[in-house]
Amino acid sequence: MAAPRPQQQPQGNNNANPQIGGGGGSGMGQQHDEMPRPQQYTIPGILHYIQHEWARFEMERAHWEVERAELQARIAFLQGERKGQENLKNDLVRRIKMLEYALKQERAKYHKLKYGTELNQGEVKMPSFESDTKDTEVPAVPQNSQLTWKQGRQLLRQYLQEVGYTDTILDVRSQRVRSLLGLSGSEQNGSVGNEGLASDLPDDPDTEEALKEFDFLVNSEDGEGAGEARSSGDGTEWEGECSCFDSWSESSQVIGKWKGIQPSSSSSAVYSPLANSPPSCLHFSLHTSNKDTFRKTWNPKYTLRSHFDGVRALAFHPVEPVLVTVSEDNTLKLWNLQKTVPAKKSASFDVEPIYTFRAHVGPVLSLAMTSSGEQCYSGGIDHTIQCWNIPSSNVDPYDTYDPSVLAGTWLGHTDAVWGLAYSGIKNRLLSCSADGTVKLWNPQEKNPCISTYNAEKEHGIPTAVDFNGCDPAHMVASFNTGNAVIYDLETSQTAVVFAALPAANHINKVVSHPTLPVTITAHEDRNIKFFDNKSGKVIHAMVAHLDAVTSLAVDPNGIYLMSGSHDCSIRLWNLDSKTCVQEITAHRKKSDESIYDVAFHPSKAYIASAGADALAKVFV
Repeated sequence: MAAPRPQQQPQGNNNANPQIGGGGGSGMGQQHDEMPRPQQYTIPGILHYIQHEWARFEMERAHWEVERAELQARIAFLQGERKGQENLKNDLVRRIKMLEYALKQERAKYHKLKYGTELNQGEVKMPSFESDTKDTEVPAVPQNSQLTWKQGRQLLRQYLQEVGYTDTILDVRSQRVRSLLGLSGSEQNGSVGNEGLASDLPDDPDTEEALKEFDFLVNSEDGEGAGEARSSGDGTEWEGECSCFDSWSESSQVIGKWKGIQPSSSSSAVYSPLANSPPSCLHFSLHTSNKDTFRKTWNPKYTLRSHFDGVRALAFHPVEPVLVTVSEDNTLKLWNLQKTVPAKKSASFDVEPIYTFRAHVGPVLSLAMTSSGEQCYSGGIDHTIQCWNIPSSNVDPYDTYDPSVLAGTWLGHTDAVWGLAYSGIKNRLLSCSADGTVKLWNPQEKNPCISTYNAEKEHGIPTAVDFNGCDPAHMVASFNTGNAVIYDLETSQTAVVFAALPAANHINKVVSHPTLPVTITAHEDRNIKFFDNKSGKVIHAMVAHLDAVTSLAVDPNGIYLMSGSHDCSIRLWNLDSKTCVQEITAHRKKSDESIYDVAFHPSKAYIASAGADALAKVFV
């Protein structure tokens, strides 16, 4: 028999208790109502609280993750900068070692060329850079050692002078300093090559103070190179070009260093640009403005691509940014530097020709531009000289053929015409040919050939001609025998024969200084020689390139000489100190030939070169 189920107590048993629910217990009930009720925790409430706290924790963690990522990125950036500085230091150490090695080799080469004996420098080894991958083994320079720092500066200057460079080669420092100071932004608008111009610097004392810290390579007692000035790189006029010079002493001894520009707005001085010049050299005055002089480093800006074979010669228009080139592809081409196309892989511009001249049967070898810029003359292997009317610089390249461009054809030579030169004083043209003759032409006459020189080939085969810059009644011609001769244009007689050395070498180019009685020749044996037009003696001779010197040009003010060579380089020389102020590797070799011609623009800051690689290049 199942046990009886216990009887459940009614839910309201408290009220059923007479002692609690009765009237006698009313005081206890009132006290119980005043006590706080315990908080009721529910499952949904607890879950909501946990979710809220979790969301807050996740948000804080996300903020922390972002902050940690930012700090890690900052650390990585600083580590990268540190690594970059270490790499830069290692690279500079390598370069210094290589420069020391190259300098030792150049010293030995120079010593052997000059004295014919080997220079004892100990064992010269190619520097090894294996240790650079480990801790850099650079000898520590004592801190605050001003003496060691000055010795290093002087040693660097000595090295540069020994290899034929002045401190202009270190103009790279200007660009770096300007970029560090945040000044590079003002050099836009295509003005390539302005990085070294002091005229662009703001008048900020802090900036000036910072720049002075980097002047240790150009601050010298004699202010050497202070006059190495050019105009701005955008093709503006040649202003502030000349610097004043200390006057000659009473004994006419040449002072070979420039002293910088004087503060007076009308200062003048007597100057001879050729060290060791004889007293017979002309003394003349230069008047300069008080505009500050500044350095000019030439940089490539325009590449002229259209010829199919080597570019033999080029000439600038007298005032416009326009030039003409002649080529072995039988054509002449007219170029406008203001009509450019951005190059694909460089900061330079490609230029397309605006007109092509066709009349020669065979390669075109020589070119001369008139002083007005309205005509030009070209000589070719076909024995002819063609006279051209130059079209407008805004001519449509796709316009119809204009027969009036070809103004005439001159016949007189019986072999290739190697050189042409024009003088605007009497409107005369000179030509030299492989037939052995030099001819003088008057374009205005019906029979333009008015004189013939060297008809009996007494001096050899002429290679180049030029009008005398100081005396328009004379001209100079160079010959393959190593001779150079000045002729009187009126009498057709020989005025001066320059004293050729016993081992005279083929002359590739001859130019006359625009203001001094000086003739400059470029030789196949790598030499450049300077002759006095009065005495006919050699003033100076120097080995100027690593291969044959093919071309020469003197700037319009007569301060700088530019030379081109088959060693693929253009070099600019200070005519006063005979030092190289800049070297530019411009063209590639083709059949062991490279640069055929170089030229200065007569009135704008352009230089140009023509090469065997079928290119012409313009620098600003």
